[in-house]
Amino acid sequence: MMITRRTHILASPEATCAFARALGARLGPGDVIALEGDIGAGKTHFSRCLIQSLLAAPEDVPSPTYTLVQTYPGTGFEIWHADLYRLTGPSEVFELGLIDAFETEVCLVEWPDRLGDLAPETALWMRLTQGRDENTREASLHWSDPKWDTALKGLLT
Repeated sequence: MMITRRTHILASPEATCAFARALGARLGPGDVIALEGDIGAGKTHFSRCLIQSLLAAPEDVPSPTYTLVQTYPGTGFEIWHADLYRLTGPSEVFELGLIDAFETEVCLVEWPDRLGDLAPETALWMRLTQGRDENTREASLHWSDPKWDTALKGLLT
């Protein structure tokens, strides 16, 4: 299986939000985005912007750090936002219902390393790291499913 890798510079929080909204418009049921990065890298900011862009009516999108999973009504699918930071291993993922959601909903998963072998092979992986200054982020993306070639066409420079 071939893995495609791309890096995209996000020059500001607004650019991160614009990228999240543009990607969100291309998502559908069964799409999983695995978000990696240190605390403060911008995973929740990216997720919040993407989720809000898919909602019919604006609503608050808090970090699911303590609830572990928040769900939101999308158009034709739910949006699942998971923060697995507090999990100790893959066995705890089953209790969240996340495995089933991977097949039928749009899922954003922060700290996806906690999934272990349960991570879907079709996921888009994105690692956010601090760029050259406080507001810049570097998004390193990789995927093996060819659907992401189409979904990301024109979004990455």
